[in-house]
Amino acid sequence: MKLLQKYQILRYVIIITALEIVAISINFFYAPAKVAAGGATGFAILVNELFGVDRAVTVLAINIIMIVLAAVFLDRGTTARITFGSLILPILLKITPSEQVLTDRTFSVLVGGTIFAIGVALLYRVDASSGGTAVPPMILKKYFRIAPAVSLLVIDMVVSLGNLVTEGIEALLLAFFSLMITAVVMNYIETGLDRRKMVYITSNHHINAVKDYLSENEIGYTAMDVRGGYTGDGREMLMVILDNHDYNRLIRGVHQVDPEAFMIAYDISEAHGGTFL
Repeated sequence: MKLLQKYQILRYVIIITALEIVAISINFFYAPAKVAAGGATGFAILVNELFGVDRAVTVLAINIIMIVLAAVFLDRGTTARITFGSLILPILLKITPSEQVLTDRTFSVLVGGTIFAIGVALLYRVDASSGGTAVPPMILKKYFRIAPAVSLLVIDMVVSLGNLVTEGIEALLLAFFSLMITAVVMNYIETGLDRRKMVYITSNHHINAVKDYLSENEIGYTAMDVRGGYTGDGREMLMVILDNHDYNRLIRGVHQVDPEAFMIAYDISEAHGGTFL
């Protein structure tokens, strides 16, 4: 029970930290640059520019609407998961100072997009959310089978188009640029920065020599019995998982042993457990 309580406390600490990171990206980078890069916070920047309404008030209003929609159309677990972040983010936006730390708009959007992505990715890591425009894609997926990534992109692009009204084409292009930066950074954080290669190796006549090469260079492998689909002949196939920086050395080494060795390589984001020795 104590361990569970400690985990829950740590989880909420991470959630609040992630939400504050999001708030910093908005108040220190996006808002001073007057660029609305999608989402509830982007819409809040547009409303602030057009009507002078406090960004925190707009985000709170949107998030309350989204909580109600989640309660009506989604399950209790999803509603509970988004409620805490939806209510805390507006508070953090309000209490976090809004300062222009960079004068170059492009650099400001680049840094802001990276920081924003870190915050959102941390929320995903602990199965939490800041609410906002993340709710409609979940509803559309449940009732219309529309992929969340597609609907979220459409929503973000529609919000970003508002930059044409407030700041013009430059702000719109910066918003699109920011969306791409955020997507790339989030992808790396969500799937892990320690990316590796998984390589399958087969050889018609020199598989034992390839195995000797791997063993001599302390490269772990798994040997599997496979059968050719056309010939029906049985053979061994080796599976190797290694760091990216060792990949080219492996390819060169195997081809020195057997120039005709057949290899297939995959990018993998994570490998858990085992020593592969």
